Amino acid sequence: MASSYNDPVGGTDSSVGSQTRTDYFNKKALVEVAKEAYFGQMANSIAMPKNMGKKITQFHILPVLDDRNQNDQGIDAAGAVAAASAKKVAYITILYTGLPVSQTMYFRGDAATAAAALLEAKANASAWLYSKGFTITQTNTAADYGALIALATAYTHGAIAASAATPYGNLYGSSKDIGTIQGKIPVLSEAGGRVNRVGHKRIQLEGRIEKFGFYDEYTQESLDFDSDVDLQQHIVNETTKAANEMTEDQIQIDLINGAGVVRYSGTATSIGSLQGEFDTNLATTFVSADTVSYDDLVKLNIELDNNRTPKNTTVLMGSRMVDTKVINAARYIYVGSELQPSIMRMVDYHGNKAFIPVAQYGESGQVARGEFGSVDGFRFIVAPEMMHHAGAGATVTDPETTPFRHGAAAEGASLKYNVYPMLVVGDGSFTTIGFQTDGKTVKFKIKHKKPEETHDRSDPYGEMGFYSIKWYYGMMVLRPERLAVMWTVAEW
Repeated sequence: MASSYNDPVGGTDSSVGSQTRTDYFNKKALVEVAKEAYFGQMANSIAMPKNMGKKITQFHILPVLDDRNQNDQGIDAAGAVAAASAKKVAYITILYTGLPVSQTMYFRGDAATAAAALLEAKANASAWLYSKGFTITQTNTAADYGALIALATAYTHGAIAASAATPYGNLYGSSKDIGTIQGKIPVLSEAGGRVNRVGHKRIQLEGRIEKFGFYDEYTQESLDFDSDVDLQQHIVNETTKAANEMTEDQIQIDLINGAGVVRYSGTATSIGSLQGEFDTNLATTFVSADTVSYDDLVKLNIELDNNRTPKNTTVLMGSRMVDTKVINAARYIYVGSELQPSIMRMVDYHGNKAFIPVAQYGESGQVARGEFGSVDGFRFIVAPEMMHHAGAGATVTDPETTPFRHGAAAEGASLKYNVYPMLVVGDGSFTTIGFQTDGKTVKFKIKHKKPEETHDRSDPYGEMGFYSIKWYYGMMVLRPERLAVMWTVAEW
């Protein structure tokens, strides 16, 4: 009978005896490529010097013509100084819940009486709430203010009533009304006099750094007898990658929470109202009024323009390359991979394809890390680790038929739609804070003690080694009005 190998895995030994090795071991371990730094590439950075504590502060001088510039240093254009006959100024304040008070929005009203001034401020605030999607049966905008505020549960609000004599410290503030501005232009008479004095105000920004870190232990035998001869090197590499990813996650969370502009796609007015339901009137077509649309992006772009948010990229003029497209000057917007289908199928107001792939314009200019295309005034960066709120939207009525992603916020909870952020990061909107670094990168401090270096009472044989990593992280939002987040739903 001829000799046979048989297959030891099947339980039968070779005819010539048992085998010592029954596998081939490839010593080259699979090492995941380090995740890219998507958010850190947009940061301005400053370095915290030693012996200065853990907090960094910075003043922001408000523009003279800004409703936030509330002060009692000025006099009005007519020269009235704290006179009862002067026009009265009132404000309505609105702040997205959870944001620092420095990000409060002010809506101004001025009139001959304090009551009329407050009514005008409410009318201006109501107009802004309508632009955010809070709608009621409108009869009188000022009178509707209370009903609109009741709908805007994600915002806190307050009123600053006009005093008996409210001076004008910022002339006409941020008003764009022709009549208001015309009446506040600081005209001078031949004699001059003490008229048209303006005032100034500043707010203080703060950021803190905190220390983070983790470690791993190993035995000498885990290295001596493991099949992977490069095990220690792989452990070191993976530890550094994990620390880098944690830093990226910290930046992402702070940017989303620090956004001064918050919008919702479709007709939604809050995270909890975002939905993707089946429209029975359209046969087998799935429709979600809350899927992000071209119109949503255009309106978000307009709001950022009004906030004077710079566009990070210049207009690309094309090149000799075939199929090169010209795109608008744009701002970068971060999205998760789940939103790519919704973005790629967008059409503009004329029914034409709105999405331009990066391959059609990337040759002519610098492309950001992770960039995959452009729509209107935005260039999209897909961040694979982009976070979202699981099961935080509206309740799913038919989980079997809806094509939109959903889940439960907790075990046993009802199914709700997942909600995904689209994060716009304007130039100069935030800064990361480093400690004992060049201010541009996070400096990880690594300690590695091999087993033979750890002889002490806790390990008298020196069999245990450890590897630790630590770093400092901090971020300060400089201009929250240049950070925007659009919340939406996503398809499977």
